[in-house]
Amino acid sequence: MQNIINVKGLSKQFHNLTAVNQLSFSVNKGDVYGFLGQNGAGKSTTMRMLLTLIKPTEGSIEIAGIDLFKHRKEVLRNIGAVIEKPDVYTYLSAYENLKIFAKLSGIRLSRQQLMQQLETVGLAQRANDKVKTFSQGMKQRLGIAVALVHNPQIVILDEPTNGLDPQGIADIRNMILHLSNELKKTIVISSHLLSEIEQVATKVLIIDKGKKIIEGEASELFDASQTIVEIETTNNNYAFEQLKQSSWNSFLLKERIIHPVLKMNKKDIPQLHKDLITMNIALISLQPKHSLEDYFLSITSNNQS
Repeated sequence: MQNIINVKGLSKQFHNLTAVNQLSFSVNKGDVYGFLGQNGAGKSTTMRMLLTLIKPTEGSIEIAGIDLFKHRKEVLRNIGAVIEKPDVYTYLSAYENLKIFAKLSGIRLSRQQLMQQLETVGLAQRANDKVKTFSQGMKQRLGIAVALVHNPQIVILDEPTNGLDPQGIADIRNMILHLSNELKKTIVISSHLLSEIEQVATKVLIIDKGKKIIEGEASELFDASQTIVEIETTNNNYAFEQLKQSSWNSFLLKERIIHPVLKMNKKDIPQLHKDLITMNIALISLQPKHSLEDYFLSITSNNQS
């Protein structure tokens, strides 16, 4: 696939703090590129450097083969972004906001075109309502509409689901998939929530303390055969003994001693549940998660200690 973003040796130093440390990654055209890390890992600093809001201490960024810092205006014409909360005029309507931002971008769009943009983000029915009456999720979607007003190739979204309720999170997730699948946009999305990245990303980068930890195709990193299943029962010792004597013995992770933990294919979980009942194991909870999640949470735990 065609490479559209190429970052090499990117670093940013703030006095004695190294926010980003020799970070290199590439994004292919059409990717939904998940940029994952705990709060303070360096995600937002990297996003700001991609938008020339912050100048890197060292390193290079190329967009579609063009040096970002040498040809800033030319490159940024192909990028739309929402960093943190969208900055819109709350006393104006959604339509008026979009019309103003289109003019500021030097673009003349008809009412029909502006309404189509609002339709894309699910706000056409609220086009004439003042933004101050919107929920946070609706404001976020309007911010994305503003980012799309000049029809950019690349869309950068920094923690777009922060502070949203479950419905707002689902709306943003569906919009990202629509932008990727239907409008063929390349999307770079940052989050500290692995579960959200899993549902939209085609490629994933995990960073910690400004450094790259792991990068790869989402289909490989979220491999269903690498699912970790944690079991809590009323008698964990009994559950261990029963599982050791069953066909599930080879799936047990023996180093876990608090309660049974298995590494298995996600599709086999229903059969495991049936077998636990047959073995008269009184189940309190059965929690599946990816081995990548186990690893990611261990990074987070280490840094918070």
